[in-house]
Amino acid sequence: MTPATPDTVVCRPVGVVRSRFTEATGMPIQTAGAPDEPGRLEVFAEFAPGLRDIEGFDYLILVTHLHQCAHERLEVVPFLDNTSHGVFATRAPARPNRLGLSIVRLLSVDGTTLHFSGNDMMDGTPVLDIKPYVPKFDVRETGRVAGSATGSISCRASAPTAGWADRAAGRRCPASTTTRSATAARARPAASP
Repeated sequence: MTPATPDTVVCRPVGVVRSRFTEATGMPIQTAGAPDEPGRLEVFAEFAPGLRDIEGFDYLILVTHLHQCAHERLEVVPFLDNTSHGVFATRAPARPNRLGLSIVRLLSVDGTTLHFSGNDMMDGTPVLDIKPYVPKFDVRETGRVAGSATGSISCRASAPTAGWADRAAGRRCPASTTTRSATAARARPAASP
């Protein structure tokens, strides 16, 4: 791996996701919205030793590169919303470095292939890292999630109901609004002042 400088970070994928999704339309927005959606991670052979003992975990955190996202923006109108936000206050894919994070349920390990459910990734998505999900370290209780108390983040652009932050907190939106539509297949840039 090439050494990093303050303005350069070099990453290489450890594997690639295989998924039925070949375009953003119809994909789940978050893994929690599609807990039964299957996928698999094909880990490259050179990283096989790193998989030792991984079957001891129910859930994995996959750090991915959102390779099909064409833009990096600092202000976006995220999926299922009609209000502009700073990208770091959203889960929008149009972000600096285009990094994604998915928490998936590990179903089985077959050599260097990890079968999982909770897939919200496109076929061919490069995986940069795999980490075990450990509730003692990863679960946080919070009463502050933007949009959940104010209703400012809506489940769909036309309905001021529970938004993505509410769903993350366990409050559900209608099932028909948990996937990306053709018109919301990418985060929109915020309007210029």
